[in-house]
Amino acid sequence: MASIDIQNVRKTYGNYPVLHGVDLEIQDGEFIVLVGPSGCGKSTLLRMIAGLEDISSGDIRIEGNRVNDVAPKNRDIAMVFQSYALYPHMSVADNMSYSLRLRKTAKEKIASAVSGAASKLGLEPFLERRPKALSGGQRQRVAMGRAIVRQPKAFLFDEPLSNLDARLREQMRAEIKKMHADLKATSIYVTHDQIEAMTLADRIVAMNGGVVQQVGTPLELYDTPANLFVAGFIGSPGMNFLTGTYVAKDGTHGVRLADDMVMKLAKPVKLEEGTSVTLGIRPEHVTIVETGGIEANVDLIEPTGFGIIIHLSLHGLPFKVFTLDRAALSAGPKVRVDFPSQHLHVFDKDGVRAISLGA
Repeated sequence: MASIDIQNVRKTYGNYPVLHGVDLEIQDGEFIVLVGPSGCGKSTLLRMIAGLEDISSGDIRIEGNRVNDVAPKNRDIAMVFQSYALYPHMSVADNMSYSLRLRKTAKEKIASAVSGAASKLGLEPFLERRPKALSGGQRQRVAMGRAIVRQPKAFLFDEPLSNLDARLREQMRAEIKKMHADLKATSIYVTHDQIEAMTLADRIVAMNGGVVQQVGTPLELYDTPANLFVAGFIGSPGMNFLTGTYVAKDGTHGVRLADDMVMKLAKPVKLEEGTSVTLGIRPEHVTIVETGGIEANVDLIEPTGFGIIIHLSLHGLPFKVFTLDRAALSAGPKVRVDFPSQHLHVFDKDGVRAISLGA
């Protein structure tokens, strides 16, 4: 396996910039997830690591060796695509062993590699079948097996679960996590699904508009998002936001909202009195109260089985509450909500950066 260093990497198509100087150090054996909306540059970055896209400027190093001009086949990297890209006329075993046969690997080594990968992925009963006789999840496992038998320096996954239904995605997430734990392989995984990112990653790289917004463990991005984009993208449902001004009088530190109500903060922040800010709180941290708090209109109630999502209108803005209390199913046209101070986040007016409480 190998470390991968990405140093000030940029990508432009003509005069159109796609990546704006990406710096990232990936440790040997680490599972990194690149996450962000469509068009943020995550798949382009993955393809540049694989050698399928040229680098406009900057360097990519694998095991310390600069690979900008190294052909994809010589980078010793295995890629698993969104489409399974299996040969329909070949059996599962032949699909998995194809790259080894091209290298004229000894038959005994091929058989051992295929058997080992099939065992890890539960494909042993299907080795003689052709892809058309397999389910979508089984085909994706074959594509993963084809990568595993090569024993590459790193695995690259480009939205491999996008074509599967929800239940299969859940199953395959577990398969990929088990595979990583077993192989301890350096892996880079691209997805727009933040649930996949949270459940799979050692570290998440949140991207937007070709710029890395934040790098950290899943819980670091959830608990301490660096800016408004990360706060809204990580978490399901996403974080709620309200605008207000910072208040610091008579020992009280808080944010004054549009209705003149002040939401107290757990700690002061280094801001001038009256500074415009954005206040954030996750739906699961909002509490429904009988008295006090803020009154909001109920627009929609969504039962999910595990919990209930209540869609509200608050100060003319959409606002969500996630609760496990099934009494919320009978909520009237209005409810009162409160924001526990320990769960509040403060961002600058434009949402470019989070403002640390207690700074």
